[in-house]
Amino acid sequence: MFITETQVRVRYAETDQMGVVYHSNYFPYFESARAESIRQLGFTYADMERMGVIMPVIEVQCRYLRPALYDDLLTVKTTLKELPVHHKIEFHHDVINEKQELLATGRIILYFMEAKTMKRTTMPPELLEKLQPYFT
Repeated sequence: MFITETQVRVRYAETDQMGVVYHSNYFPYFESARAESIRQLGFTYADMERMGVIMPVIEVQCRYLRPALYDDLLTVKTTLKELPVHHKIEFHHDVINEKQELLATGRIILYFMEAKTMKRTTMPPELLEKLQPYFT
């Protein structure tokens, strides 16, 4: 299992009139955490794109448990529970505040696709090599 943590500070523009994070703003938190988790492996989305592979989101889920508020420091825990062996990769996210309260959970599925043909492909071998030690 591969697990990382990324911190995000809630900005004023991300909240509604009540000072609560607007529901759709969790998705950029998840995206940032996914990018940082791959970066922690020494790989980036930009590296993948240079290899001709893109990762479109094909499914998102979010469950809201407690509100996140303006200026909260959030920790987004990102987990890969399974090593991707085909064209699909599934990330799980937990959003936790400074009081260690679970605020939201998310699940995002992306496909590995060839940028030129838009056909499904497998994970680039370079990324697979970096992830494999976490799943042995």
